[in-house]
Formats: sequence, structure tokens, C-alpha cells
Amino acid sequence: MGKSRICIGLLGFGTVGSAFVDLLESQKSTIFLRTGLELVVTHVAVNDLSKDRSGLDAQTLLTDKPSEVIENTEVDLVVELMGGLLPAKDLVEAALENNKPVITANKELLSKEGKYLFSLADAREVDLLFEAAVAGGIPLIRVLRESLLGEPVEKVMGIVNGTTNYILSQMEDKSMPYSEALLEAQKLGYAESDPTADVSGQDAASKAAIIAMVTFGADVSLDDVLFEGIENISSADVAFAKRSEWAIKLLAVVSKHENELEVQVYPAMLPNTHPLSSVGDSFNAVFVEGAAVDSLMLFGRGAGGMPTASAVLGDVIDAAVNLSKNTFRGMGDLKETSLIQGDEQKSAYYVCVQVADEPGVLATVASVFAKNDISIQTMEQEGMDKEARLVFITHEIEASGLEVALTQLSSLSCVEKLGTVIRVLEA
Repeated sequence: MGKSRICIGLLGFGTVGSAFVDLLESQKSTIFLRTGLELVVTHVAVNDLSKDRSGLDAQTLLTDKPSEVIENTEVDLVVELMGGLLPAKDLVEAALENNKPVITANKELLSKEGKYLFSLADAREVDLLFEAAVAGGIPLIRVLRESLLGEPVEKVMGIVNGTTNYILSQMEDKSMPYSEALLEAQKLGYAESDPTADVSGQDAASKAAIIAMVTFGADVSLDDVLFEGIENISSADVAFAKRSEWAIKLLAVVSKHENELEVQVYPAMLPNTHPLSSVGDSFNAVFVEGAAVDSLMLFGRGAGGMPTASAVLGDVIDAAVNLSKNTFRGMGDLKETSLIQGDEQKSAYYVCVQVADEPGVLATVASVFAKNDISIQTMEQEGMDKEARLVFITHEIEASGLEVALTQLSSLSCVEKLGTVIRVLEA
């Protein structure tokens, strides 16, 4: 049995870092009763030493040099809450090299350098845990990695970005235009001043890469993930979906198709009968499908100081227990996996076409779909004159076939503009 007092070095003392310290302090006696371990934050690295740190114990040592936390022999494990790729990568690498377990909430780091860092942690026989990197306070990683370890998981699909879900919810519930919903998300702190990573789908793509690593042991990085965002979703698109009893959601999808994986992020229309369609505001939810378990869904706060701190603390306790027992839980070797390309995927689609309001336009547009063997489920015409829009819902088709048809449509004189193209998923 190892030591019973575990000293924690904390890198970063922002919203999550301060919430983590508060949560640990409130739970310290409960943790001791359940594990026999005393967990203490002894060293904290911050950017500005002049700021008030009243939430920290007077005995906690502060430094503006993170390397001092890593190298200090008193520190048993390291919690990285700085975010970003650098210097986080160098610091996590150094901690692992010093045989110290690391807990991180850094999705960007793991989605780009995960394979290397997991391999290093395994070689050093220490934990690298990351529950808070995906879906905030929802215990998704633990469920996939432990509870469903023996489950033949087939698909993981979910809403893993609270910012975009909030924007789409406001567009649906309050008929807000995209720009206004984004501005409100920024005012409430859900979106950054530069929201690009969120609204482009990149944030969700980082999480999809991590889900693929955990669920399927696949060597997948952010660069491998195909992603689309919500920037082009219009009020008219959202209104159409609502009338049709669908909801538009930005989905991260990781699924197995024989020996290939689909790892993508895209907006999709979900029928109101699907459990994910009712997930509103900034909440996250993940739907898991398996051969034995059938379907299950995890729902909760995907971001915020306390929910994220809860996930971090759970990992800290696991790592501390493992450290006291001189053991660890590795990720194992991530395998190279064939990924399905976007143009190979089949789906039904919502296609919006802005056209001139003149005789024969519908027949002309419909003939392009027919020539490309695209079957239409429904068609709706909206507006008149310059505002005329044709909205089609196709039957299932490969994306590559739809791209050919869209190129042909764009060359027609009667087509003013190609509008939004959104996948339509079944219940």
C-alpha cells in the first residue's frame, strides 16, 4: 500500500480550477471515509501572482512557473486545467516523464496528441485521465471505458457542445436569428468572444476524436474528423424543421460499420420522437447504441465550473486510489483504423433552393434530381417573387451523388442561390 496523503499540483486556477478546489474541500472528509486517502492541493500554478486567491488554503504554494509544480518532489499527481495545446503538451509530457499521474480537461490536447501521451502514460505506468474533456459533468468516458467495457458498442451519437445547442434552441424556441442567438450566448458566457471553434464544429470534432479512441481503441486525431458547423443554419431552416416536427441539432457521430469507422460532426434534423431532439439550452446529451445494451442516453451539463470540476475530481480520486495501490489504468495501443469518407456516407437530406418565381422552375429543378437518381420524399414551396424557396427532403443517398446534383443546380439560370443542405436522420 502506498502513501495515504496525496499532494496535488494544479496547473491553472480559472473557473474550473477554483471550482475544483472548492469541491475538493467540501468533499474531503467524505473522500477520506470512502477511500482512506487525504487529498490536498499543495501547489498551484497561475498566470498572475498579484490576483486574490482567497479560495486557496494559506499553506498552498503559488507560482507563475508551471514547471516548478511538475518538478516538485512533494507533488504526487498533476491536474492540468490550462487548456490549449501549448504549453500544456510540454507540461503534461514532463509530468508523465516524472512518473506522475495526470488529470486533464484539455480536449484540444488529447484530440491532437492523445496517442503519444497515452502511450507515454502506459510506458510510465501512470494514469492519464480525462473525463472532463468530453461532455463536462456527464460521466461519459467512465461509462464507455469501464461500464461498457464488455459491450459491443455500435454507435455513439450526441450533443457535445453546449454553445451551439443553446444557439439552436434559441432559434427554435424564440425564433431568434442566428446572429442574435450567438450574441446572447456570448453575453451569458456560453460562447467565447471568438466563437469559431464552437460554431464551426471543431470543438465537437475534438470530442468525437476522443470518443473514437475510448470506444473503439482507434488511432483518431482531430485532423481525421470531418466536421461542419451551424453558421449557415437560417431562421427559415429552423422554422421548417419545427413545422415538420423535427429539431436541428449539431451532432458528433462515432459509429462502426464492419471494419470501418464513421467519425463526423454535422448539423442534422432529428424527428421529435428521438431522445436527443428535446435536449435544449446549453445541455449536452449522448446516445449510445450497443448490441447487448440496446440504447441508453446520458444527459447533463456539458460545461461550467462545478459540473466540470465534478468530473475532474472523480478522476483525481481514481488516480489517487490507483497511486496508493501502485497500479494504473492504461488506454492500451490505439490501432490504425479505416475511416469512412464523407462522400461515401448515405443519408436523407434537406435541400433548400432559392429560385426565380417563374413558370417551369419546379420541373426544371426536379429534373436535375431525377437525372441523378435522387428520389424526393417531400417538396414544399415557400414565398413568392424574389423570396421563392423550394425545399426538398430526399430519400437516402450518398453525399457524393448529392454534390453532383447541387453543382448542376447552381448552374441553372432559374436558381438564384443554393441554400442550406442538412442531413435528415430517422428516429
